[in-house]
Amino acid sequence: MIKPRDKYRKMDVLKEQIKSCSKCRLSETRIKALPGEGNLNAKIMLIAQAPGAEEDRSGKMFTGPSGKVLDELLKINRIKRDSLYMTNLVKCFLPKYRKPKQDEINACSPYLDEEIEIVNPEVLVTLGYYSYSYLMDKFHLPRPDKNALSSTNGRLILADSYKILPLKHPVALLYSKDIKNEMIKSYSLIKVLETTCKWYPVCPVKYFTDRGLIDEKWVKLYCKGNWASCTRYQMEERGKYHPDWMLPDGSLNESLKYHY
Repeated sequence: MIKPRDKYRKMDVLKEQIKSCSKCRLSETRIKALPGEGNLNAKIMLIAQAPGAEEDRSGKMFTGPSGKVLDELLKINRIKRDSLYMTNLVKCFLPKYRKPKQDEINACSPYLDEEIEIVNPEVLVTLGYYSYSYLMDKFHLPRPDKNALSSTNGRLILADSYKILPLKHPVALLYSKDIKNEMIKSYSLIKVLETTCKWYPVCPVKYFTDRGLIDEKWVKLYCKGNWASCTRYQMEERGKYHPDWMLPDGSLNESLKYHY
């Protein structure tokens, strides 16, 4: 893990490398190569596909039409933009908004790898197919066909010491206004993931995990993950009885009955 005092120095060096990069054909058509930006101590990193035309001109993340959508989604969910780190898989504008070619991804992805290493976030939020696909390959995880990507949106995935959260790119809302409520709800998970469940310190799930009685994945996916979807949390909030041996997904583990 990189020491906090070294983060800024390392990121400054990386940014200069990105800005002067000429490893692929995109360096011949871009205006500005775009490094990531934001909080270097962020718990959550947003990873999109590539800069748009406005970002190519401004050299800033999410300043174009999709940036306005993102800002609205963040505002509605009370998420501060400066609490996040934002970046792209490919650092240069793709002419005519075409899809990235594999050799371009291969040339550029080491920059993303280094950003992840420097920031060391807990959650990697992928915006769109290509960043999601890259991370699934990076962590040797199976990924669905592109046409089935919607089935993974909003579903937290464990990847080594990270969590991956696939979400639709904000640009999707520019083409389909009827998915606004769906996107507001899915982006609310970013706010959830910024904090740990308030019941975690006294939750039986913590007790069982600390003693090795259940898999740590329950804590990662729920207590320190999407706790809003935890059945225990929902019942606790309603003041509804639930047995101590109930797991976050609502299933009962009878073998835990006499351990608490």
